[in-house]
Amino acid sequence: HNREGIHMSDSDLVELRAQLAIRDTLSRYCRGLDRMDRAMAYAVFSEDSRVNYHGMYTGSGHGFVDWVWEAHAGMQRHSHQLSNSLIEVDGNRATSETYVTVALWTKPPDTQEIIARGRYLDRWRLDNGHWCISEREHILDLQSTNGVPDIAAPNAVSSRDREDASYGFSSFRS
Repeated sequence: HNREGIHMSDSDLVELRAQLAIRDTLSRYCRGLDRMDRAMAYAVFSEDSRVNYHGMYTGSGHGFVDWVWEAHAGMQRHSHQLSNSLIEVDGNRATSETYVTVALWTKPPDTQEIIARGRYLDRWRLDNGHWCISEREHILDLQSTNGVPDIAAPNAVSSRDREDASYGFSSFRS
């Protein structure tokens, strides 16, 4: 019991730990893509994972990372943010629905910003103590494209590689 008289059972604590680990893994996926850290992005998916990004890519999770790598390499910048996340844990399996917003900037001279809002529908499994995605379906809900004014240059310490300030800030692992 805590001060408020709320008691958490051992199963509640196990579920809470799993939910936190899954949220952390989702964040690592976004960080891996935005910092172009392929090992970090790969680590999110099981070896036998299957993904469906309707109309963009269908295949393995690692194959998607390879596919999106080429698309992202052709961009000036990209940023993935996660918001609402519903996670249901059932032992060594889980499912989640997580909202995602992706901002992509094309390269100059006519820089365009593409904003895509959608959801990740993921099936998870606990594999050697780590939660990984075994199946993903990406649902695109909204997308828009806008011009970017020349004055909107990114901060000089923002980098799409290990030169980014975040790598010196902490010991985030892949």
